[in-house]
Amino acid sequence: MDLDALMLSRIQFAFTIAFHIIFPAFTIGLASWLAALEFNWLRTGNPLYRTLFRFWVKVFAVSFGLGVVSGIVMSYQFGTNWSRFSEFTGNVLGPVIAYEVITAFFLEAAFLGIMLFGWERVGDRLHFFATCMVALGTLISAFWILSANSWMQTPDGFAIENGKAVPVDWFKVVFNPSFPLRYAHMVMGCYLTTAFAVAGMSAWMLLRHPHDAPAAKLAGSRRSMSMALWFATIFVPVQIVIGDLHGLGVLKYQPTKLAAIEGNWDRMANMPLRLFAIPDEVAETNHYEIAIPKIGSWVLTHAFDGVVPGLKEVPPDERPPVWPVFFSFRIMVGIGFAMLGIGLWSLYLRWKGTLFTNRLFLTAAMIMTPSGFGAVLFGWFTAEIGRQPWVVYGHLRTADAVSPVAAGAVTASLLTFIVVYAFVFGFGSYYLAKLLRRGPDPIEDIRGDDLGKKPKRPFSVPDEGIEGRPGHRAQPAE
Repeated sequence: MDLDALMLSRIQFAFTIAFHIIFPAFTIGLASWLAALEFNWLRTGNPLYRTLFRFWVKVFAVSFGLGVVSGIVMSYQFGTNWSRFSEFTGNVLGPVIAYEVITAFFLEAAFLGIMLFGWERVGDRLHFFATCMVALGTLISAFWILSANSWMQTPDGFAIENGKAVPVDWFKVVFNPSFPLRYAHMVMGCYLTTAFAVAGMSAWMLLRHPHDAPAAKLAGSRRSMSMALWFATIFVPVQIVIGDLHGLGVLKYQPTKLAAIEGNWDRMANMPLRLFAIPDEVAETNHYEIAIPKIGSWVLTHAFDGVVPGLKEVPPDERPPVWPVFFSFRIMVGIGFAMLGIGLWSLYLRWKGTLFTNRLFLTAAMIMTPSGFGAVLFGWFTAEIGRQPWVVYGHLRTADAVSPVAAGAVTASLLTFIVVYAFVFGFGSYYLAKLLRRGPDPIEDIRGDDLGKKPKRPFSVPDEGIEGRPGHRAQPAE
């Protein structure tokens, strides 16, 4: 591999975006999780929900800050490392990214301070509104960023004038063919990332205490884990369906990417479902292939005799690297089915009444803590590497998008990023680990003035309470 300016710029961008994406993947879901906790606090008056909010909002604040810092770096690279890309796409993507700033970022900035520091300064309902606005801001941010990235995957609504992309239909630019399903797939992935992170961290907290410890010490962890697992159990199947529909879009708009994902060299009907293989790009074949006959065509086209494109249909210089795309996709899918297994297992243990005491399950849930991050990262590897050699699919090659900079300059900046990221994110991760080790405060340790006042008009019926008994409801201290 020749480490020229192009390859080094790609490595640098991959390094920075891989660090960045793990934070939005967590905070997008965590913001909505906080809104759900505060809604339950207003609905029931149960101090447990406010206690959980005050714990997880600290995790959100640190993660959000790290995400902002890592995101700023990527913006500069469009000018320093990818100036020709910026020149070609600036008229289209510049406004889209600007919309993200003036809508999502301003919304988050306006209400974040109230959410973090406004408990004793504003009313309960105004504080809840601020939390909802922060959650909405994260979703709007994802909307614009996914729109821009999806346009690079399936560009539409533009014309090329004087070697530059010029918008001619903003609706088609924003709602390009792959955007709706990619946005739904990404947002659901973020929610599941948060769900498994919360469930896994809660399982770790339960494992640290004996199952017969005082209820006040375990209440927060049990409630967090229960809520997270309910969400995962319901929405992992939904994510699988969204992923299947997204696959149909890839077949239609990016057939070469799909061929690389499946390791399919020749156009064929009745394609097998390849569970494992070692793709050989030189010989244009697969070694040690393990496959189920005909199932591949049914999965990809919803017909057993469906025709699937092959990599040999395009010249070698228009194919993506097959090996990383093939395996990253299977790792992502494998993680997804592991999530489904955890969800089904949790249903069985709920029925048995041992969800919080089965140490084997708690250990498995703890191991699955980073599973959502892994699925998001490997999904992005599949999408971005599978788009190669194009940075704007079918219109601008990656090799033609790089800035005319020396390899030494990119090497210096890459090494600087590695050192700075190790320092900043090392301390950030250390602080997060300290927060998680401490866990939510036991109810008995909360001062009365920290609990706040019970809402004058709760939204709905009493909650099951700290002890988990129907009708038992903890009252906030006066």
